[in-house]
Amino acid sequence: MNLSRADAAAAPSGVAAAVSFAQPQTVLAAALSTQVVVMLLVEVTPRWRAWGWSRIVLGARSVRGVTGLEFVKVLGSGYEGGFGLRPSASRQGVFAVFGSEAEADRFIDHSTVVAAYRARCDELCIAKLRAWSSRGSWSGTALSAAGLPPTDGPVAALTRASIRLPKARAFWHMAPAAQTALAAAPGCRLAAGLGEAPLLRQATFTIWDSVQAMDAYARSGAHLDAIRVSQRQGHFSESMFVRFTPLLLRGTWLGVRHG
Repeated sequence: MNLSRADAAAAPSGVAAAVSFAQPQTVLAAALSTQVVVMLLVEVTPRWRAWGWSRIVLGARSVRGVTGLEFVKVLGSGYEGGFGLRPSASRQGVFAVFGSEAEADRFIDHSTVVAAYRARCDELCIAKLRAWSSRGSWSGTALSAAGLPPTDGPVAALTRASIRLPKARAFWHMAPAAQTALAAAPGCRLAAGLGEAPLLRQATFTIWDSVQAMDAYARSGAHLDAIRVSQRQGHFSESMFVRFTPLLLRGTWLGVRHG
């Protein structure tokens, strides 16, 4: 299945949108209406940075035994907000998918995982999300989507890609212009660059005032140019683009209080 031109143009990320989703996928949940995503954005306090690095090294093993957890990625980040080639020593994220909102709430409010981050961070921002549009896959796994896009209020988006090694130089040559445009985009409440691996496995998470604000950025300027080049040149071996309705947003990220 190929991404339509309209969907490709709508991807709001410094990482260009998915261009093809022909790879095998595993759908996480049969009940489309129940799946909920939790995104944690964390600024680890300096004296706990070794612990923070250990979370990334352990990956999913650092989130063992969480009830209802269906999929998880522990992510590093780049310097200065998460974008670019220079890694951050302190910023990281957790992307976790649960079978129900109740299980997501238990994770946020009662898990030892979130409690450990709270005790070791200078900033922690938590987003609870339900997907209303999802294309592509992450490590062979696809998210379920349910519902309609919100008619008003905020929306969130996640774009992630596995970049083909021969295409990495071309991809990163285009990325700064798109990321500069994102930083100045009207209606962008939050933007975070994340990644599983340096250079080659990247993600962007954004929250916008509205669908209209998100689309205005995605369908113009450097970002749209990057999408078109990525489509023509086949930059990605796997990619996923998801739009969400935020069910909860609270905490602090890059000095801005949310919720």
